[in-house]
Amino acid sequence: MRKEFFTLSLVVVLGFVSCDKTDEGKYADYLVARPLTMLKSEFKNSVEVMAPIPVRESGKIYAYKDYIFINDKNTGVHVVDNSNPAAPTKIAFIKIPANVDISVKDDFLFADSLTDLIVLDISDINNIRQVKRLEDVLYGDVVWPMEVDFFENKEIDFNNEILIGWETVTERRPIADYENRFNNGGIFNEALADASATNSTTGQGGSMARFKIVADYLYAVDRHNINIFDIADLENPKDLEDVFAGFDIETIFNSEQYLFLGSMSGMFIYDISSPATPTFVSEFQHGTACDPVVVDGDYAFVTLRGGSFCGATESGLFIVDISNITNPTLKISYPLDGPYGLGIKAEKLFVCDGDSGLKVFDKTDVEHLVPLNQFKDIKTFDVIPLENTLLMVGQEALYQYQYLDNGIELISTLQL
Repeated sequence: MRKEFFTLSLVVVLGFVSCDKTDEGKYADYLVARPLTMLKSEFKNSVEVMAPIPVRESGKIYAYKDYIFINDKNTGVHVVDNSNPAAPTKIAFIKIPANVDISVKDDFLFADSLTDLIVLDISDINNIRQVKRLEDVLYGDVVWPMEVDFFENKEIDFNNEILIGWETVTERRPIADYENRFNNGGIFNEALADASATNSTTGQGGSMARFKIVADYLYAVDRHNINIFDIADLENPKDLEDVFAGFDIETIFNSEQYLFLGSMSGMFIYDISSPATPTFVSEFQHGTACDPVVVDGDYAFVTLRGGSFCGATESGLFIVDISNITNPTLKISYPLDGPYGLGIKAEKLFVCDGDSGLKVFDKTDVEHLVPLNQFKDIKTFDVIPLENTLLMVGQEALYQYQYLDNGIELISTLQL
């Protein structure tokens, strides 16, 4: 089925400015988002495997066998050989414009490219090849960089070009323009108003993922829907009927027969006993905040990030009792500074608390979390707890830790 891609008209927000010492007190450094575009004629044939390149803006991570795949936001995927966790090595870059998520099963990698689903054969990691491109099967939401202060203007010919993402840079701009940025209307206000066990080998993503493979099905969430693909024939996935799931969906997590969807308004739970037709079970509402979720036993762990455009004024960790799956209830909450992803390994809970670093807790008693470690001076984004090591992606770096009885210990850092 065809999914329509909604583009926004860009208007002038402000021009470039300069300043000198006499301007001190009038200017400050701000984060600015610039639109990334591509000619429509080039987009459909744009997937390319290249030699390793420096990361532009690190995004989500995915682990599969001895490899780690690191998303470069809206640009593609870096491939890292992790056969030796103490010395990981970048070996390739897969250029996939407008890519945000991937998932892997039995040596086939599934990736989004705006409205299209790309299938790559990675059985020979030195000869990665595209085997399928399903066009117009995703809604192609270009995720807005909510943390920025300004959106930069760029003239776009929407007859011949498409918006594939955003580049964020730091620029010095007038404080007065920052204070009046909401009075300009246009792009900013338009955006806010719109605003299981098998014999196969499947990889593992982090808590920020929008893609999830369960058995022979790939589930890909956009802002409102669960997009469902039958991947029994890995080279020829079938696009099935979407399921409307709510509003402002951000992440997806699977536990047993359920999908847990993190949204800006709450956590939605869907039953996938009939995998082609997920059915709504229940919802836990927490107000408006950016939120991923992971599940362990009778509890769902949800980080809420306030500030910026996430809505809430405070950030925290919510632990939700899901022992009665039809009636999830808040067990307890803890304050945090600005969390993103999180993960669980046995009794350890790992939380990426943004600029406050990686925090490790003993969750044996969820009502009395015990701090074990805090790794400061790193900006953290997401984690994947593997069997023997913990992966964490931060600002342009991949960190790996080994588990200890009372915490974790850094074993390697790879500058991306």
